Amino acid sequence: MLKIIANAWKIPELRKKMLFTLFIILVCRVGAAIPVPFLDIGKAGIIAAEQSAGTFMEYLSMMTGDAFNYGTIFAMSVTPYINSSIIMQLLTVAIPALERLSKEGEEGRKKIASITRVVTVALGTLQSTAYYFYVRNQGYLMKSIETGNAYTGIAAVFQALVIILTFVAGTALIMWLGEQVNDKGIGNGISMILFSGIISRMPMMFTQLFSMNIQVGYLGRGGAFYILSPLAALFLLLMVAFIVWMDNAERRIPVQYAKRVVGRKMYGGQSTHIPIKVNMSGVMPVIFASSILSLPPTIELFIARAQEASWKETGWGQFFSLFKADHWAYALIYFVMIIAFAYFYSSIQYNPIEMANNIRKNSGAVPGLRPGKPTSDYIGKILSRITLLGALLLSVVALFPILFTQVTSAFNHAMNISLGGTSIIIMVGVALETVKQLESQMMMRHYKGFLD
Repeated sequence: MLKIIANAWKIPELRKKMLFTLFIILVCRVGAAIPVPFLDIGKAGIIAAEQSAGTFMEYLSMMTGDAFNYGTIFAMSVTPYINSSIIMQLLTVAIPALERLSKEGEEGRKKIASITRVVTVALGTLQSTAYYFYVRNQGYLMKSIETGNAYTGIAAVFQALVIILTFVAGTALIMWLGEQVNDKGIGNGISMILFSGIISRMPMMFTQLFSMNIQVGYLGRGGAFYILSPLAALFLLLMVAFIVWMDNAERRIPVQYAKRVVGRKMYGGQSTHIPIKVNMSGVMPVIFASSILSLPPTIELFIARAQEASWKETGWGQFFSLFKADHWAYALIYFVMIIAFAYFYSSIQYNPIEMANNIRKNSGAVPGLRPGKPTSDYIGKILSRITLLGALLLSVVALFPILFTQVTSAFNHAMNISLGGTSIIIMVGVALETVKQLESQMMMRHYKGFLD
């Protein structure tokens, strides 16, 4: 990977694209450190670790590189765009008009992209409004408006509008920056911004882990923790290697093309294969499942009684406890939802009937199978098995941090890394995708045609 990046840096055009991408990432990180006017959030942030474990707040903080935790301009980051993309993918399957647009080529994709931008701004507005009411109820607004003043109501409305519109503007700006990376940089813009946000949290996480080790060690109970910390680092490296292996794994369906005689020449007759990735849906099932499962704990944050000790004994309190990251039911539901969404995304990406028709149109056939329905049934069976295997492998990476958190909680000092699996999958996936794109760009520039 480092060799590919070093070789790409030597090519002036690729170096210019890499510098442009780094500049956009720098702009995003600067924007993630600029506070929004009228907000007074201290160094601790708005999210308390003991209250936000497994909630949508922690998920947003992870996806935004802690910008959400400190109420900065890019506090919403790319999450509205990701959610709008997911919604548009679902609607493309459900609404025939959008499905026709997706099949109209470049013009159709441009129209869908425009609709996605509008949905992104709408979701950013809703999310920013909810965020404003949350910080207002928690007392993080500046106390600059005097009570009893005749203009208090107007000033409060102005304050709310400035905060909400600043968040919405940050959402639109970061979406535009991501599109600029797609056009003039390297890699997928939204993925690169998301990658930089997750990477920016790692020094703080290691610092907290180190300070926790020292604190527990001084208390005389750090023996287990000193053992678990190196184990966590070892498992992290093993998970990275496992994700790389999983991303490169594929199932190849053999295809034999018939020979054709055109004039005095013979064409075809070669054997090839159709590669099907084991993890064909990428990180999307994990993101979608974690987003849905984090909604109930987030709703509980807005309930006044949720802060009371007696709340846990009520029926609603026990119901909401099922969706905590340290509950066994959370891991079970998470596992089922990852598999369900993996099948959903595989059904969007691959159509066995269409694949079988394309093979038949090109005078090809799978060895031992007749063209048409037998071939489509065989491809559908292969896709079903590969999707299940990929979903199980993805579940291992996503669920291991949750299990590790529960193990460390047995020592009364839990390492809350319940969302670590999602972070690792995103980081490794984006890094591999970017390196592959660099490699393809280098191969294209080093290719010698018949005119050379």
